[in-house]
Amino acid sequence: MALYPYQGLLPLGQFDVLDDYATVIKGGEIGTVFPAVRTNSADEKAAYDVLDGYTNATDVMRAGVAPSITATSLRPLWLLDEGTAGYGVLFGSVIGSPVGLSTTGTNLGPHTTAGSGKVTCWSIPGIYAISVDAVDTSADGLVLTNSNCDPGVAIRPQADGVLTVTTAATAVAVTVGQFMEFDTKPFLVTTPASLIGATESAVRVVMYYNVSN
Repeated sequence: MALYPYQGLLPLGQFDVLDDYATVIKGGEIGTVFPAVRTNSADEKAAYDVLDGYTNATDVMRAGVAPSITATSLRPLWLLDEGTAGYGVLFGSVIGSPVGLSTTGTNLGPHTTAGSGKVTCWSIPGIYAISVDAVDTSADGLVLTNSNCDPGVAIRPQADGVLTVTTAATAVAVTVGQFMEFDTKPFLVTTPASLIGATESAVRVVMYYNVSN
């Protein structure tokens, strides 16, 4: 449940995430800006440093970010960070607790937007990886068994910002990057399955993020 910047630069950290989406972002979705109210309410709240934003004198609003995309969504289109589990919680997770009795891990703390209400946005083209549980895992999505997942194929978001391959039925008609490859074992601390002839399973999708249309 995470976005991994492999060669990413200058993330943007000042934008409020709309409350309806704060606890569902896993990391690696595409998001854009939406107008939001400038006063806190039960439905939408923000830190005071972002409540000073203005749009125009007729409809005075501020900018908020959400993973909700259509083919006509205005720019910018950003890769969203943060998350609700693992890398996406404030203090990570622990395996054990007590030692040896848990193998799934336990979250230590709230999701990473909880303290500030903000979401980190990556805007500059670069190489990023996304954990496979945060992308489209349907048969025609970003999965090892999809024959359309070749290097250079266009990657597009779904309506909820989750990334998929351009040929997927749920893909929104806006290209935000190109598929590079799957990572099956990003680190060589343990022996990769490919070196012992075992079946490989993907853990990350590697993409070149570059909004092109």
